[in-house]
Amino acid sequence: QVHLVESGGGLVQAGDSLTLSCTASIRSFGTYGMGWFRQAPGKEREFVASISENGGETAYADSVKGRFTISRDNAKNTGYLQMNSLKPEDTAIYYCAVGAFGRSSSNFGSWGQGTQVTVSS
Repeated sequence: QVHLVESGGGLVQAGDSLTLSCTASIRSFGTYGMGWFRQAPGKEREFVASISENGGETAYADSVKGRFTISRDNAKNTGYLQMNSLKPEDTAIYYCAVGAFGRSSSNFGSWGQGTQVTVSS
């Protein structure tokens, strides 16, 4: 069973930065793509960023491109999402997921519990 734990969320002001971490309890983390999704109150879950197994490919939602950076350290079984220039509309629960590299939630079969990011104006 795959176990993913997100951390690093919190309450910040617009323009601030946060880095989220996702640690995976999995035998071969480096053989899976991983991604970040978010869900705001009253809205559907949306794609944020994803990264391929070895980090060679990345993809970003247009809304975060240029502000967020996805990365991974396979030796630590950990993925990251660096978030800069945060905006109130970034407020959401952020989830990490493991599966196949892509933009669709259906690509990812294992999900963490999420970490709350709140950006005040």
